[in-house]
Amino acid sequence: MTGDDLLIRRAEKSDADAVFALARDFGLTFRPERDAFDAALPTLLADDDALLLAAVVGGRVHGYLLGFVHLTLFANGPVAWVEEALVQSGSRRQGMGRALLEEFERWARSRDARYVAMATRRAPEFYHALGYEASATFYRKVLR
Repeated sequence: MTGDDLLIRRAEKSDADAVFALARDFGLTFRPERDAFDAALPTLLADDDALLLAAVVGGRVHGYLLGFVHLTLFANGPVAWVEEALVQSGSRRQGMGRALLEEFERWARSRDARYVAMATRRAPEFYHALGYEASATFYRKVLR
């Protein structure tokens, strides 16, 4: 793959099968269910505060990123949050993750976000190389 082959674009409804397959690889605690995915996708695609990006090579989706911008009180304005980011295992280390994050950062800046953040334990070297720094501990409680 060359840089000319990679297209980062907003995901479309026609990307549903490919994104769902990737989302299934993403989940550790949760196993994505197709009915829930199909219900959520149109809402996310229509949400002005959400951005679902697809990394496409040769007409095939090899990765995606889902993120949001939301208002805060402490940061004097909006912040951006990456909820999900995944590149297919056979397509890693080819610049797709970097390109997805850089496009998300451009979008976040256009929305006047003060920073971009995410919660992950995976690939810390990758995020450090892009200028991200560890900032806080992440707590969660699964509600069933």
